[in-house]
Amino acid sequence: MTSKSIPKEIQDQVNEIIADFNRKRFGKSGRGYQARFRGRFLYLSRTDWGRPSPICRLTYTGQMDGWEFAIYKYLDEVYDPDEWFFPGADKVDGTVVGAMEAGLKAYLF
Repeated sequence: MTSKSIPKEIQDQVNEIIADFNRKRFGKSGRGYQARFRGRFLYLSRTDWGRPSPICRLTYTGQMDGWEFAIYKYLDEVYDPDEWFFPGADKVDGTVVGAMEAGLKAYLF
């Protein structure tokens, strides 16, 4: 059973994972991922050219390596958990890093 919201300690861990990923992948370019938490959802956006763009939504399942993934579909302006035909889908592995890697392939910058 999943909780109704992501615990603060998990949010802190996620923010550390994202900061580390951004440092390694983007350096000081001003680009990178950012997190927004709402209930049991983690929304990942990426800033490529000064403006954040939605990439995906992760649903917390109670485990750091068991997030459920939904890609953002710009055409429909929705997060779709059933869409798996996109570049980078093979990177989705239930982790926050896997979701960010998938987002880099799905939405090139």
